[in-house]
Amino acid sequence: MKFQYLFILMALSGAININAQREVQTLKHGWEFSHGNVFDAPNIQQVRIPHDWAIYGPFDRKHDLQIVAVEQNGETEATEKTGRTGGLPFIGKGIYRTVFEIPDTINRSVTIVFDGVMSNAEVTLNGKKVISWPYGYNSFYVNVDGIVLPGENRLEVACENKEGQSRWYPGAGLYRNVHVISTDKVHIPTWGTFVTTPVVTKEYASVSLSMEVAGTYNRQNINITTVILNPEGKEVAKKSNVFCARGQEFTQNFLVNHPILWSPDNPALYTAKTILSVDGKVVDEYDTSFGIRSLAYVPQKGFFLNGVPTKFKGVCNHHDLGPLGAAVNKSALRHQLELLKDMGVNAIRTSHNMPAPELVELCDEMGLMMMIEPFDDWGFRPKSPNGYGAVFDEWAEKDVSNMIRHFRNNPSVVMWSIGNEVPSQWGEPGIGELLRLRNTVRKLDTTRPITCGMDQVGEGAVIDNGFAAALDIPGFNYKPQFYDKFYEKLPNGLILGSETASTVSSRGQYFFPVEFKDHNVVLHPENQSNSYDNESCSWSNTPDFDFARDDDNDWCIGQFVWTGFDYLGEPSPYDTDAWPSHSSVFGIIDLASLPKDRYYLYRSKWNEDSPTLHILPHWNWKGREGGVTPVFVYTSYPKAELFINGISQGIREKNDSTVYNRYRLMWMDTKYEPGELKVVTYDKNGKLAEEKTIRTAGKPHHLVATPHRKILAANGEDLCYITIQVADKDGNIIPTDNRRVKFKVEGAGSFEATANGDPTSLLPFQKPEMDLFSGAATAIVRSADKEGIITFTASANGVKPVTTTIQVE
Repeated sequence: MKFQYLFILMALSGAININAQREVQTLKHGWEFSHGNVFDAPNIQQVRIPHDWAIYGPFDRKHDLQIVAVEQNGETEATEKTGRTGGLPFIGKGIYRTVFEIPDTINRSVTIVFDGVMSNAEVTLNGKKVISWPYGYNSFYVNVDGIVLPGENRLEVACENKEGQSRWYPGAGLYRNVHVISTDKVHIPTWGTFVTTPVVTKEYASVSLSMEVAGTYNRQNINITTVILNPEGKEVAKKSNVFCARGQEFTQNFLVNHPILWSPDNPALYTAKTILSVDGKVVDEYDTSFGIRSLAYVPQKGFFLNGVPTKFKGVCNHHDLGPLGAAVNKSALRHQLELLKDMGVNAIRTSHNMPAPELVELCDEMGLMMMIEPFDDWGFRPKSPNGYGAVFDEWAEKDVSNMIRHFRNNPSVVMWSIGNEVPSQWGEPGIGELLRLRNTVRKLDTTRPITCGMDQVGEGAVIDNGFAAALDIPGFNYKPQFYDKFYEKLPNGLILGSETASTVSSRGQYFFPVEFKDHNVVLHPENQSNSYDNESCSWSNTPDFDFARDDDNDWCIGQFVWTGFDYLGEPSPYDTDAWPSHSSVFGIIDLASLPKDRYYLYRSKWNEDSPTLHILPHWNWKGREGGVTPVFVYTSYPKAELFINGISQGIREKNDSTVYNRYRLMWMDTKYEPGELKVVTYDKNGKLAEEKTIRTAGKPHHLVATPHRKILAANGEDLCYITIQVADKDGNIIPTDNRRVKFKVEGAGSFEATANGDPTSLLPFQKPEMDLFSGAATAIVRSADKEGIITFTASANGVKPVTTTIQVE
């Protein structure tokens, strides 16, 4: 089917119902792990899956030391890169073993699904090799009929990470979930359904459900009944048919009247309950959740969701969860998405890899659109010697096919990316690779557009050689100054900021004088970057430029900021023998899940439901009295007045004199004096709207613990993030206190990890103590699988301890 710019889609997610016909085991407990290429009995560890063996460290400069020129950053000479993959020991081999039970194999079919194994997985069942899969980020599965036994089965998974495999921290081991699915011989196989809606209106939506049916050999009459349930669980459509065909998909069509449309503001999910029966006996039941919504990408006019013009207010995220490493935890993912939603984010780009299924399910449920992306290395001129380019020719179609079949039904997914900043942007071989990937996607899904993150726009590159024109949506990384040129030259009629800003900052670290340094790397003491949000790398810019392009042009359909969260590895601009520096400073939120100042700049622009008022910097500058200390205010209000110790410093109003004045209120010449900093804001009608005050804190007096939630589920996996700070006797937070704090957890939970957001800290994440950084750190507590109370205590020398409780139920 020829791709059109109008896309209308209803999507579903693969949530499977466990019943008498279909049994699903998620193998979390009872695993043994051995580091190395043999199962070394003296060194066996009992582990819980998901598991990342490398996150336990220790950090060391020697780990995956790379000598490389980062071409996409404009480097022409190779230099020694420290911390490029986080300074963690992810290289090497590991073996995991467990056993699982299958009560009966007569007339049964058994499939093992791996959500992700990092990497080069070799899977053995009962001593027989059943599948290999090199790419660590993709989900894969294997049917083990004929090898699985009734009763106990022994499963072994070997994996290996190689040197020069990655350019960020990939994690190691069985870092995503493993599922064993047992069904009747007649069943819907893994990822065996595809739902679309050819027509969506407010009055009705047409729903088409295509499915594969396995095990039909010698079966004559298979009855297929599907019931559509609305978000309240009420039946809104039903169809029952007899399936007689062999080796082809079966399609049922429905009409849903007055559909509730899925959107970020209202992520309404329907359920399709499909039942297979043979000779009157139910043999399989498959429940899926889905959302009804329409997508339209209209040249010159922009992107429309359910007919409403919509800009992508997105972020790019790597897959690691900071101090938790790469090991997937749904509670941690939810916490990340809650922070991003409050900032006003409406979209996620999975850079640069297939996501965990839990992330996509959460985006469905919470209302975040997604660009799913498979890799950032193709076969032609690969970036890393053992990166994806080494297996591209053999595995690209297989990996992309799994990605599309796995996620093509999720309502949150609104576009596919086929790569990021690949060197293949130059030359004829690259065009051939693009067409291979594009055709693979279109064979499986014509309902979403295809994009790619492009950065090579010089003479003879993507604008001139047909690369950009071959994409449905041309995505550009860090080129807002050239958007008009691209728009005029390309036939697509739309431009996407597939990767934007790359502003660098360290939470709570401020450097003077304050000057805007776009496209200019600024190095500061102790390998930190300025939290005035005024500095970017040589290839990038501050957020203000991308805000302006989105505001001024309908054909700019939005952006995906690099990045939502700091991540392990790629510590630019401190990646050239600047150890210790092991994590990025691109994030809007730091490695400890604490928002930086930049969070509130984006929130002031993107969150249209709740007002923003944020002041920077802090006001504790002993020894800087009388020194010029600019004050910035990030607010959704258009005008504000600043007071220092009651004396007005003048009114500032957003204006178009510079791109910075358009989105920030700035007092560039204010001088520091201890006391009170107060901001009074005014709305568009000039009326007093809101005010905020920060004060110079006194001597340290006591610790403050702020849990992000007070109730956890008693499932052994729910997490609470607790912010630890120091306050003076009046409760003023001291933003410069960096003392070490120790943690104690008792009752119905356990200590999980800690972090402080300092990209140079070499303290382990798993030890229950951490230095404060810019006055704060995070402790993470995990719930038990029983009800009760978690008692959390933080203590430190020289200040009073603090205790807080969390309910587990």
